[in-house]
Amino acid sequence: MRILLIEDDAFIARAVAAALESEAHVVTHAADGRSGLASLAAALPDAVLLDLGLPGMDGIDVLRRIRAMPAPASDLPVIIVTAREALESRLEGLDAGADDYILKPFHMSELLARLRAVVRRKGPLADEVLRAGDLALNTVTHTCSVGAERVTLSKREYALLAALLVRPGAILSKRALEEKLYAPGDEPEGNAVEYLIHALRKKIGSTRIENIRGLGWRIRETAK
Repeated sequence: MRILLIEDDAFIARAVAAALESEAHVVTHAADGRSGLASLAAALPDAVLLDLGLPGMDGIDVLRRIRAMPAPASDLPVIIVTAREALESRLEGLDAGADDYILKPFHMSELLARLRAVVRRKGPLADEVLRAGDLALNTVTHTCSVGAERVTLSKREYALLAALLVRPGAILSKRALEEKLYAPGDEPEGNAVEYLIHALRKKIGSTRIENIRGLGWRIRETAK
């Protein structure tokens, strides 16, 4: 998934981003509310993690602006991540449209579980298993199988395969795949996508990912 993290504490942001990326999510970080809204408008994420105590614009105001946007932005899953312990703050966040609320400090496993839960309820990845023929990818457990055989994927291999499986048969360019795999500012090596596709073909079958010359790659709905 593509996660927008709006958090002004650089230490917390780095820790959360690292944990999310270790689970094959792509993280975009914004250090204040206005830049967070600008990032959201530029590229719609799958979910938002939102701090309340932000400089310039409070997190509640950011949340209200998100909910006032046209769909699908207004329907994005939003989890408030904050140190504000008062019940009134939690109620205000939920009343403003938050899908969940987690207090700092927190364990990353809990945040990841809450993120999976809100995306299942509301997000575009509500279908837990992406399929093309006998190829299956579970977006919650991050497990892959070909028929009855379990296949072990690296986090980048998983993210690339998930991008292709969202719409089997649709062609994704190299640039489109890079945007799915890497956060802004995290520039991949020139042949990184080709290398990942080569590695994936070895694991799921050489004919499942088809190269469309000059355009990009697509996943076959059935293997040859």
